[in-house]
Amino acid sequence: MKRLLAIMLLNATAVIAAEEPLTKEENNVSFRNEVIASLDRGLDWMQKQQNTDGSFGQDTAHPALTALPVIAFQRHPTKQYTGLNRIFLATAYTYLRGFVQPDGGIYNPDKGLANYNTSISLLALSRNENPMDTQMLIAARNYVVNQQASGMAKPETDGGIGYGVVGASPKRGHPDLDNTLVALEALGATKLLATDHPGKNDLDWKAAIAFIERCQNLKSHNKEEWASDDPENKGGFVYHPGHSNAGEVDLPDGGKALRSSGSMSYAGLLSFIYSDLNKDDPRVAAAIDWLKANYTLEENPGLKLQGLYYYYHLMSKGLTAAGITELTLKDGTKVDWRKDLALKLINLQNTDGSWANTEGRWMEKNPVLVTTYCVLTLQIIYNQL
Repeated sequence: MKRLLAIMLLNATAVIAAEEPLTKEENNVSFRNEVIASLDRGLDWMQKQQNTDGSFGQDTAHPALTALPVIAFQRHPTKQYTGLNRIFLATAYTYLRGFVQPDGGIYNPDKGLANYNTSISLLALSRNENPMDTQMLIAARNYVVNQQASGMAKPETDGGIGYGVVGASPKRGHPDLDNTLVALEALGATKLLATDHPGKNDLDWKAAIAFIERCQNLKSHNKEEWASDDPENKGGFVYHPGHSNAGEVDLPDGGKALRSSGSMSYAGLLSFIYSDLNKDDPRVAAAIDWLKANYTLEENPGLKLQGLYYYYHLMSKGLTAAGITELTLKDGTKVDWRKDLALKLINLQNTDGSWANTEGRWMEKNPVLVTTYCVLTLQIIYNQL
């Protein structure tokens, strides 16, 4: 936000070689070339999916589904899609601004998912670094902060954030770990807006951490009756307190536990890290232990193929944020998850450059959404090789 407009104009058409991350290992050069070629094919395909109004793909009712591709272009390792000369991104920014609401949110009032759409759009628009957007971004950030729940009928949901009450169905009218994660990422990425400008507003981070705790199978910190320390689930996370999209598991003593899932366990790990907990914290350590024990690229643990590509994306973000480059599995095998995951995605890529899941839950038959997940994941990996 602090860069001068003059500097932005000066660098608008330049691709500066020094901005490309340096190769950390000499023997990774060839593999890095494969990774960037794959993500470039994905971006080339995505650019062809842009509509004349600036949106991407067929679902134009939710601004987040345009904001996510925008972020993928913004984060290209060589910065080749940044700069004021990128007209196709400028039209996307204009499209996103068209969803700004009087309450500060960025969403479609007829479709709901207000927090999700606002948080993702806030991430995309803040990276554009347009000074004219500053007040709009402050208002959007405040909107997300104000979505934090308190005084709920079910107090275990206090401190979290849900889809947003505008247009939300009753079953979505409560906080969940996924929406909390998205909100925490957006708030963390725009924290300068809360410190550099008047009218700042910030989250109750203590309450947020308490909510995240209540989504974890860890009885030492989660006092909810459903929490379990059984070996299959200890340290992992569920969708919201008392409910797992992965269902239940029968315990040897005849009881039941909520099954921890892969995507939500990475969401929990990231949420703790975004809340400034370190790797030595027992809650973080327990999450990492569960993720190591359940590492796989063949499915989203607990959910099979449902949300598989989102799981891949959260894996890359979570393990990177935790500073983990190598995982030691249950049998003692050590794996470089970055190379394994990159190769998996390269092999799954369609000939036209896109990706899509055969399982449609959580919109993963939408090739624009899934291709965005894959490109973002490959970018994260490329920057470490």
